[in-house]
Amino acid sequence: MRSSRYRFLLCAASSLVFAAPAFAQDAPQGAVEADIGSNDIVVTARRSEERLQDVPISITVYDQDQLSDRNVVNASDLANYTPSLSSNTNFGSENTTFAIRGFAQDIGTLPSVGTYFAEVVTPRGASNGLPTGDGVLPGNFFDLQNVQILKGPQGTLFGRNTTGGAVLLVPQKPTDLLEGYVEGSIGNYGMRRAQGAINIPLADTFKVRLAADRMVRDGYLQNQSGIGPKDFNDVDYTALRLSVVADLTPDIENYLIASYIHSDTNGPLTKLVAVDPHEGLGGIFAGQLAQQGTGFYNVINPLEKSYSKIDQWQVINTTTWIASDNLTVKNIASYAEYKQTIHAGQFGTNATIDFNVLTGEALPIGAYDVSFTQISPPPGLKTADQYTFTEELQLQGKAMDNRLDWQAGGYVEISRPLGYAGSQSPFLASCTDGGANFQCNDPIGLLTYLGAAQQVAEAGGDPSTLPPIHVGSVNYTVGKTYFQDFGLYAQATYSLTDQLKVTGGLRYTWDKQRNESLRQTYTLMYPPEYGPFPSLPGAPNPRCTDPASVANGCVVTLRQKSNKPTWLIDVDYNFTPDMMGYAKYARGYRAATIAPNVAAPLNLVGPEKVDSYEIGFKSSFHGALRGTFNLAAFYNDFSNQQLQVGFNAVEGSGQASTAAPVNADKSEIYGLEAEGSITPFAGFTLSGSYTYLHTEIKKIPDFSTYNDPNFTLAAPFEVGDPEVLSPKHKFTVSANYLLPLDRSIGDITLGASYTYRSKMLVNYIDRENPNPAIAAFSTLPSLGLLNLNVGWDSIGGSPVDLSLFATNVTKEKYYSYAAGLGSPEVGFETASVGEPRMYGMRLKVHFGS
Repeated sequence: MRSSRYRFLLCAASSLVFAAPAFAQDAPQGAVEADIGSNDIVVTARRSEERLQDVPISITVYDQDQLSDRNVVNASDLANYTPSLSSNTNFGSENTTFAIRGFAQDIGTLPSVGTYFAEVVTPRGASNGLPTGDGVLPGNFFDLQNVQILKGPQGTLFGRNTTGGAVLLVPQKPTDLLEGYVEGSIGNYGMRRAQGAINIPLADTFKVRLAADRMVRDGYLQNQSGIGPKDFNDVDYTALRLSVVADLTPDIENYLIASYIHSDTNGPLTKLVAVDPHEGLGGIFAGQLAQQGTGFYNVINPLEKSYSKIDQWQVINTTTWIASDNLTVKNIASYAEYKQTIHAGQFGTNATIDFNVLTGEALPIGAYDVSFTQISPPPGLKTADQYTFTEELQLQGKAMDNRLDWQAGGYVEISRPLGYAGSQSPFLASCTDGGANFQCNDPIGLLTYLGAAQQVAEAGGDPSTLPPIHVGSVNYTVGKTYFQDFGLYAQATYSLTDQLKVTGGLRYTWDKQRNESLRQTYTLMYPPEYGPFPSLPGAPNPRCTDPASVANGCVVTLRQKSNKPTWLIDVDYNFTPDMMGYAKYARGYRAATIAPNVAAPLNLVGPEKVDSYEIGFKSSFHGALRGTFNLAAFYNDFSNQQLQVGFNAVEGSGQASTAAPVNADKSEIYGLEAEGSITPFAGFTLSGSYTYLHTEIKKIPDFSTYNDPNFTLAAPFEVGDPEVLSPKHKFTVSANYLLPLDRSIGDITLGASYTYRSKMLVNYIDRENPNPAIAAFSTLPSLGLLNLNVGWDSIGGSPVDLSLFATNVTKEKYYSYAAGLGSPEVGFETASVGEPRMYGMRLKVHFGS
């Protein structure tokens, strides 16, 4: 392993040396200044303001105008444009998780990519078994200074769970100018969006900024069941933000941000894409394909009421004290509450069980609709209900004639439940109330019983002696999750010469997690019209889902803790003021976690450790031909990497297939990133970025001791497998042309961008019994998306801007993720459908200074 690492880095270093004379670097697609060679882009990647050119980290930056031109309104939109960044959209755009350089987060795992707003980590959701919280919600992508994507471990300054990198959202800060804007957008699928901000300097020392964003859009998935909403993947959110800067003294500034986001959509829904009628449940849902129709955006919804509601509010208070010319004291405190309620037929399945048709007899039972499973909140409770408090005290300073820049600090994060949260979800059941009050029947169990009884009769036996066969159930899982995290850190950069700098950093983190879960499975009875085994009134008696919890009233309490150091050693050298090379070694750490939905020993997941090596080159060039260029090569060596695997339900367990994280013994990720821009003539800018990524699992643990009465481990990874959400190739090319018109007309810009990624693994397949039609969806094919925008700023010298935008111009039909259900025990697969062509018009009016 080490020899391959060194060979890779040696070859990469050679390419950097030979590339240096010809190219240069700055911001790739994030050139927020009109003059891309100015290097004036300011980032906060090292917790203080620096020119992008001076930071020895691979970074992609977008300003607010670029986000608007690309119609970025959620996390998956951001991932579409950013090499090295991928997203998992299986639980809807509101619950998207990120992967950078192959470092992925999925169901049950803690983030590998930290997301931050105004230097504060996003609030936790902590739902039992569902990925809620820890991400960027719709309604966050407005009135921003920029978005910064930092690649590679950021464990020293940002802490644990940033092994893959970090995404930083930097909001616009109040200024001393009376100014603002009002913006309105319209587009296809009934898109309507209104934004606005006003900046009010109430005094020289007291400034206020108010901003709001409201967007609605019909869903592009068309429901063919006639049950519930007519469309899905809709957008409906409101976001409010209040920012206040108060200069308490000439040396003390208090910066307060209060924000609120409310999202209310029809909920997540995937599309049935493949069925094997001869395996598992495939025979039950095979008929749905005909009902669904051939339209690519057709889906089937099983629920009369389907919704996903999110309410998040947060207060962030940052106090900065310039104690002296060489010392700054900064305190960042935050409190947030995250609440989500999901009632959705997540897997988009609905079968009709018609006993008269299936049995060929005139039975008094009739027909029943049955879905695979769904996400439903327990009565009176929420899917996620959590608060998060953070406190960070940070010291920054200079010493040794300003040759030493240093910072040190302490961090506390406490996240607690606001109440019990979880799900009460039917499985293969027919419910008239969504399972809320157990008004459910078990038609598949009855159908299975009738088939078995016929076999007994044909064999000469007495079918009346056959006991009931139960298939349908309602699974009740509620719990509370507690997090406690502490960290101490220090990092310093010392200038050995005016050109050569050395950076070293160390952090130690202590993490604790506790989960209390009550898990019960309610066995359902046959439809009441069937005589021999009538339904019982009310809810049937439950059993403990985990037999080991019977003595504790079906409650399982799990505890997990870990504490690890992370560090950074970096050397960077400025060949010229506009040309820099760097080499660094970093240790990353993702905290141990709990998987309460599976049994021991896999319900406790150990901490992940990564050793990351990176060399890079950053520069810009001026003169007649202006441009930027950067290049980075990286190698990551993992121990106990947290990877998601699927679990198939044991027949008769009453459970649906699930997923949870496990530790892989050894794995590696290495690759190259190149980003650059060039202005061959005035007004025209061409930029591009490319990522090559190789991921491989090198050693796997022994899973043979795993024994769960409800689940078997399905299609685990094997030695030599790549990792999910890690396309080998991804690139983006963008062009912008400012027309050479008189300034009295205004500035008219034509823009285009094309993003391509190669095929991408999203789930591991069952190798023992593969089904080609279903297994094909474990890897998504390559995808290219073209986006166009036209902007006319300062129309006729007025404070009015007009822009037109279109995404997925060529109307590519694609899937963005697959659920990974396609094992022989399940017999079908569902997938998330990517956005069709979206287009619209935006009008923005500026006012004030």
